[in-house]
Amino acid sequence: MEKILAPLPPKVDLETPAVLKALISAHRHLAELKGVAKTIPNEGMLISTLALQEAQSSSAIENIITTQDQLYKFQLHSDKVDPSTKEVAFYAQALHLGYHAVVKTEALTLNTVIEIQEILEGNRAGLRKTPGTALINEQTKEIVFQPPSPDKLVKYMTDLEQFINTEQELDPLVCMALIHHQFETIHPFYDGNGRTGRILNILHLVLNGLLDTPILYLSRYINHTKDQYYNLLQKVRDTGEWEEWVLYILKAISMTAKHTTVLVEAIGHLLIEQKQRIRAQHKFYSQDLMNSLFIHPYTKVAFIEEALGVSRATATRYLDALCEDTLSKHKLGRESYYVNDALIALLFELPPIE
Repeated sequence: MEKILAPLPPKVDLETPAVLKALISAHRHLAELKGVAKTIPNEGMLISTLALQEAQSSSAIENIITTQDQLYKFQLHSDKVDPSTKEVAFYAQALHLGYHAVVKTEALTLNTVIEIQEILEGNRAGLRKTPGTALINEQTKEIVFQPPSPDKLVKYMTDLEQFINTEQELDPLVCMALIHHQFETIHPFYDGNGRTGRILNILHLVLNGLLDTPILYLSRYINHTKDQYYNLLQKVRDTGEWEEWVLYILKAISMTAKHTTVLVEAIGHLLIEQKQRIRAQHKFYSQDLMNSLFIHPYTKVAFIEEALGVSRATATRYLDALCEDTLSKHKLGRESYYVNDALIALLFELPPIE
């Protein structure tokens, strides 16, 4: 039986001693990440590379599987990859759209949420007009959760939009935990609810000034703790007890922020190292060149042409020269592409999340 969805915030004590302790850690690690991100001279470097990692991890939760290698090749030749890779790449595009919308409007609106889902799914179906898929206990065959009926979706989503964009007495990270749970419970779309909800997490952090750029992605943590994630989602629906769910999200923030800080620091060190080497060995060094090599770890002649405003022949000469010390050259169809191997090693060989 469908339950009436209670409005946010719930009428319980959410900032318990355990939650307050976890909040200190989560905010500290977020602040460290925000600070180290400022040391990277071009935010596009982080957004472009880390967004693809999030896209891959978030989609893997929904059993949409591809590799980072395939995702980068999609950026080079979108017609030469499989459907799963395209679907994951759409996630990165949706994240970019949402980020720029939040920065521009200083709000996270229902229209933006719908646009995000449209990009993810490649259609304009909008809010579902049929009952959502019921969650069934595999052992008892009983329905344990039924998403709200279509006639309630506009009200529920409008209420959620108002909660997101109204200053709350609760800590913003506690609010993020509430928003994510409420959105997944409303389940407003035919498909893409999980991926859309995970994009809303990062947009909420940006909206509240906790990060300047969308570089904290919880999907990798959720993917490693998938059973716990789904069990806690359902436990709140069954019992109305929020503490374990909030603590889970706060731990996800802390762990992910720590890992991302280490990665961003490593990217910064590599940027300085390659910058010094290229400047010393190649007369064509420029900051625009460095930006392009880090925004596109897999690059091609056309990217360098556009970034530097040079001819195709000149761009080719630059890239071939960089194969002496920085890049490696490969073939994709008839065209060549170039890989910043040291950067890719950082991005592909991430340490496990405990």
